[in-house]
Amino acid sequence: MRIREATPDDWPAIWPFLRRIVAAGETYAYDPDITEERAREIWMLAPPARTLVAVDEDGTVVGSAKMNPNQMGPGAHVGSASFMVDPDRAGRGIGRALGEYVVEQCRRDGYRAIQFNAVVETNTRAVALWKSLGFEVLATVPEAFRHPTHGYVGLHVMYRRLSTTRP
Repeated sequence: MRIREATPDDWPAIWPFLRRIVAAGETYAYDPDITEERAREIWMLAPPARTLVAVDEDGTVVGSAKMNPNQMGPGAHVGSASFMVDPDRAGRGIGRALGEYVVEQCRRDGYRAIQFNAVVETNTRAVALWKSLGFEVLATVPEAFRHPTHGYVGLHVMYRRLSTTRP
């Protein structure tokens, strides 16, 4: 598997699994009926943000991540990221590879930390993955996410400090 910067030509491969994940309504606070146009605006970001793809040996896009400053101006030294793996490829280390890549890329880009603003607490695989990559749950906003089967559940704010010399 290889991870690289996404190009506009990658969107047709990302959209089917992004649509499927968002429509399930279990892990993202996006409208489950999101249009392709709106999804592309949200996911395919312009610099200084980055959108990445994970591709298998055949060049098939099997996952994607986007990384960006968590806030503007005086908060731009903290990064954020979002991840999606094709559900048909889950459990193969794609999310971990994307997560490790994002941590290192954020470090190279000079971010002092990474903050995830909304990790659904019932997304236990993702929570466990982020913890294994050094993130901690700073807080949980109770009942901030309406899960289709679990009802109102919390959203974790997760954080990891990075070593950097950037002021």
